[in-house]
Amino acid sequence: MNGRFAISLHILTLLTQADGAWLSSDYLAGSININPVLVRKELSNLRKRGLVISREGKNGGSTLAKPAEQILLSDVFQATHEGAFLGKARNSPNPDCPVGRQINQHLSSLYAEAERALLNQLGTKTLADFYQQFG
Repeated sequence: MNGRFAISLHILTLLTQADGAWLSSDYLAGSININPVLVRKELSNLRKRGLVISREGKNGGSTLAKPAEQILLSDVFQATHEGAFLGKARNSPNPDCPVGRQINQHLSSLYAEAERALLNQLGTKTLADFYQQFG
């Protein structure tokens, strides 16, 4: 799993804490301790997914597009998910080996099952639920 989920969830948690205030990418980057360019990239993606709204200018920044109670953690995962959840095999197993011949298809099934389980679990928690841990 890449760091995009963690970065996006950090951003969304800060926006939840801000309670409607507009936060700058510099402020968000300072909390996450990453370059503001990376924050802006994630904000752009979250905007396209309807999770945040942003405005430019002196009083610009970003805020949640809807209440934290309406944002599922599975929505955040799906917004940031790229490629195979647990990765892909980088080699081509020996087709003459009884295990090698079938390993990739069985790994694919296992990975799909694990991803479904994760999405189901994340789908039971909202951003508001996650934020309550910080109280």
